[in-house]
Amino acid sequence: MRISKIVFILFIAVKIIAQTEKAGSGPVEIFIIDSYITPEAPSKFVLSFFTSDSCTSKLIVMNKYTFEVSKTFSENHRIELELAKLKLDSVAIKYRIVVMDKNKKETDSEIYEVDLPQKFVISPEQEPGLFRICLGGVVFSIPSVTYTIMNNEYHWSIGKEIPLLSFYYGGYNYPAGYIGVEYSYIFKAQRKNFLKVGYKQIIQIPVIKYISPGLNYFTDFNGYHGLGAELSLGLFQIQNTFTLYTRYRYNFQLQNNGTGFYEISIGLFSNFFSLNL
Repeated sequence: MRISKIVFILFIAVKIIAQTEKAGSGPVEIFIIDSYITPEAPSKFVLSFFTSDSCTSKLIVMNKYTFEVSKTFSENHRIELELAKLKLDSVAIKYRIVVMDKNKKETDSEIYEVDLPQKFVISPEQEPGLFRICLGGVVFSIPSVTYTIMNNEYHWSIGKEIPLLSFYYGGYNYPAGYIGVEYSYIFKAQRKNFLKVGYKQIIQIPVIKYISPGLNYFTDFNGYHGLGAELSLGLFQIQNTFTLYTRYRYNFQLQNNGTGFYEISIGLFSNFFSLNL
């Protein structure tokens, strides 16, 4: 029964993934002509597109900025944006186009993206100084606190997860997923030391920051090993660098009739030292 509940949670998470990227909808067709970053200073994001009917149009960038493209009805649309005026924390610009025809019917495009030059991933206002780097390192080292249920006994534990490889598929703010390693120590338990290695998928959602299903391999270095299925919720950000999360995980042993244990955690997530791919 426990395994079936976990499978059900992961199934729901996969459905959310499938619905995250919104497809285009509406009566007007939108055809992208140009979408690029100019190499010369000041660098600009240039976008031009054609519509199958005369429309007014606007551009929505990173789900944060809205710009008027064509205020009068037209089939040809073009806009240039100076990147230095935008606060960007991304490896790519995500954008979509919204147009309205003469019948006041809207068409919402699919989500497009264009890669950013590396120098624009962090805006000048966000560039960290030495003090902020040191302070960030101290905060990053704060361990997660976990309530563990093992063999019908209740224990507290502390641990730290370090994302090693983060994967960006045109996303921003958070990677699409990452491979991480985690060490945890369980107080007053027969088995105290655990190492976990696994993959987590991050799905950004409204209201909170993200939902993250994951799968891990764990070992206590002494013959006790197995798989763990988990679900994390990113609640809110701290200084645009750390995210407070809560996590539920069930660890299932691969031998001895599949005995396992539960973990409920709260901690800080950041891919501070991760290699971004």
